[in-house]
Formats: sequence, structure tokens, C-alpha cells
Amino acid sequence: MKVEAWVFGSLTIFMVIVTPVYWLITADASGVPELTGTVALILTTFLVLMIFVYLLLVARRMEPRPEDRSTGEIVEGAGELGFYPPQSKWPFFLSLTFVPVVLAPVFGWWLMIIGFGFGFITLSGLLYEFYRGDHAH
Repeated sequence: MKVEAWVFGSLTIFMVIVTPVYWLITADASGVPELTGTVALILTTFLVLMIFVYLLLVARRMEPRPEDRSTGEIVEGAGELGFYPPQSKWPFFLSLTFVPVVLAPVFGWWLMIIGFGFGFITLSGLLYEFYRGDHAH
């Protein structure tokens, strides 16, 4: 986790350098800087800083992973990494239920109700896929 933390730490340093440079470069002839991009860069700086601090705190509490240690071996990282589901039909149907929701402002808001109804059914199918059928646990 320390490697990931330092990636975000270096991004924080980069953003701290780039933000004032952007603020100075975007000033027009009257000396007023462009505010939208400057505010976006400031918020991005704080977002990256927040992720950096979180990863640093988590890395301090964790036992070092094999890839974090210089003496780590590939064999130490072997084993079960988790459960990965087989192919599923539900993401396709869930994406199809998004179509009436997107088209609702064009053709009528009643389409959004239909989209949410189908979305509830397909989301339930996706969430409970492994409780019934071939892949039941």
C-alpha cells in the first residue's frame, strides 16, 4: 500500500505546483485569472491529498504485502484472491433499463417510472444472482 500512497503523494505535489502556475498563466489583460479551472485544480489537489493520507494511514496499520517488501517472492502472493463471478446476463439488462431513464426528458417523464421499475427488477436479479440457479452458494 505504500507504493500506492506515494503515487498519490507525488500527484499531490504535482497539483500543488501546477495550480498556482495555472492561476498565473490564465490571467487575462486586466489581470483577472480564470476561476473555474483554478477552483477545479484546487478541489483536485484536496481530493488527491485525501486519498494519499488515507492510503498512508492504511499502509501503516497493514502488514506489508510481498510486493511491498524488497525481499518478497512471487510465491508468497499465490493463493486464492477472491471470488470472481462467471459470465452474467444481468449487466446487459441493467444497462438496457437505463435507456428509458435517459429518454424520459425527451419523450415524457412517465418513461422514467418504467425505467426505474425495470431497473429495480434487473438490479435485484444482479444482486441475487448467486442465491439461486447454477451458481448458488
